[in-house]
Amino acid sequence: MKSRSYLGLGSNLGDRLKNLRSSVAELCRHSGILIDLKQDVASIYETSPVGISAIQPVFLNSAVCIRTSLSPGRLLDALQAIEVRLGRAPDSHNKPRTIDIDILIFDDLVCADESLIVPHPGLHVRRFVLEPLSEIAGEVIHPKLGSTITDLRCNLAREDEVQQVSRVYGPDAITPVMTTDEHPTPNEE
Repeated sequence: MKSRSYLGLGSNLGDRLKNLRSSVAELCRHSGILIDLKQDVASIYETSPVGISAIQPVFLNSAVCIRTSLSPGRLLDALQAIEVRLGRAPDSHNKPRTIDIDILIFDDLVCADESLIVPHPGLHVRRFVLEPLSEIAGEVIHPKLGSTITDLRCNLAREDEVQQVSRVYGPDAITPVMTTDEHPTPNEE
């Protein structure tokens, strides 16, 4: 497993907690992805929708750190396949959705093409992303902005109190119970 990536998880449709838990379980089952369930899963935050229709249901959001042998493009493909398996409709952008999995940071990569922008373009202005991400990646430096995730969160908290974000569960609430045979042994590269 060569690369370290941070993912944002969100759900505002159906059993939101179960959707988050199922997404982490799916990530753990993928042979190209490794998660340390004791260290790399953030708490769950309930957040009001931002920048989209206020009539949407509230979200549960979290973040996870993964180690992966996948390229950013292949990781995006894997994440989108997980979203579909968990019931996300293909046209659900800016609509209620069972699960949303975003690549927030991928090593220190900065890239933008028609299918993927890394780091995530909204990362530094979204409190619902920065709160959970700062728990597991507080000292990580944003590859474009040069600030730590904690600094970005603190600066945003001072500037924008409009985004309603409340911690509602600890990380174990979405940590799936995995048996040894469910989690593949990673291939060291």
